[in-house]
Amino acid sequence: MSDAAQPTAAEVRAAVEAVKVALDRHLAAVERRSGEDDPAVHEAFNQLAAAAEVYDELLYTVHDEVTPFEIPGIEESLPPYEGPAEPQAVGVLIRRDYTVTEPQRLLAAARRIEEADEDAADDLGDEAFSRTTHGALGLLFGEYEPDEIASRHREFGLEEGDSTLWVTAQEEPAEAGEWLAAPFEAADPAQVVCRFDVSAVFDDDSDDDLG
Repeated sequence: MSDAAQPTAAEVRAAVEAVKVALDRHLAAVERRSGEDDPAVHEAFNQLAAAAEVYDELLYTVHDEVTPFEIPGIEESLPPYEGPAEPQAVGVLIRRDYTVTEPQRLLAAARRIEEADEDAADDLGDEAFSRTTHGALGLLFGEYEPDEIASRHREFGLEEGDSTLWVTAQEEPAEAGEWLAAPFEAADPAQVVCRFDVSAVFDDDSDDDLG
């Protein structure tokens, strides 16, 4: 690369100003967030990550210095989008992991569900689902919507793990029952419009950077 093509100190200054603007936008989006998976927050996050990456690269090239932080870039893990330009339908794929940290609390929650249906509880007797962890989980997820379990997980003796949400583009709506036998088999990363990931590893990275 020729000397004329090298970035300048002025470009570094412009890049750091862009980071400041992105920080303000990210904070504003967080303050206005409408829920855990607010797309405006994730968009502001990605813009901040992109601005920070440009600044970091210019800072190193011009001044041989690096920033003390690193923002994980989720979008970089996706291949280039190859889906339809005008999708006629979308698919939303969600995975949320939990650890059963308090089995007794989980079993107690399941018993309350069974006791609410007195006839069913009498018929089950020793075969009550609430007597086993896997049976209690079946009762819990059969009774409550996944979003409610996510918001009340500690009440049910669960601890949140990683979670991810993929929004995939489709040429046309799927036929009824078409993918139920293998709902995640046809997930194509190249068809993903956007994805949102939550993981403790991001917090761990931040702690390491600050240490």
